[in-house]
Amino acid sequence: MPGFPRPPTLGFACSVEPIPLRRRIARCSSLCEHEPMTDRRPARHRALLWIGSFGPLGHLPASGTVTVALVGVGLYRLLSAASESLYVAVTLLVTAAAVAIHDVGDRLLGEHDSRTLVWDEVAGFLWAVAFLPFTPRLALLAVIVERTIDIVKVPPARAIDRRWRGGFGAVADDLVAGLYTLAILHLVAHLAPRWVGVG
Repeated sequence: MPGFPRPPTLGFACSVEPIPLRRRIARCSSLCEHEPMTDRRPARHRALLWIGSFGPLGHLPASGTVTVALVGVGLYRLLSAASESLYVAVTLLVTAAAVAIHDVGDRLLGEHDSRTLVWDEVAGFLWAVAFLPFTPRLALLAVIVERTIDIVKVPPARAIDRRWRGGFGAVADDLVAGLYTLAILHLVAHLAPRWVGVG
């Protein structure tokens, strides 16, 4: 039985070059799942950042408002029954801790006034409600007013936030918001005490 004729050749040999190993590894790695990155900071740095963010609170959306509503109001409720001297002492301690945490934490994170570090928000809120009795209405009003002023950055808070660096610069704008709120709340409590539940 006669064989089939061979197909005509084109006059040159065609060879397939193998894919280099490096390219194959790169192609494979793009398709494979990578192992999640781990925080390689020293344990003391991770602990400071965890404390500075109040655990998971600093990583939530609207972390400042959430922390003020939970931690700030909680401390306000707890300290409202204490003497004024004790209130001031605790508030000064929280403020000093906020400065220290931001001074170190912001350098570790490579940013100024990091949103995940929220002790400055608590310090500003404690000054905002200083020497005021605790009532649910007053606490709610304090959160709304203080957070609004802090976000808007009323003068001189915006200039402080832009020009001052380090821990004190990160905390000072919150203290400005706290002092504005303190004046407003005392005025409201004096003019409309029943409206905020203090009369």
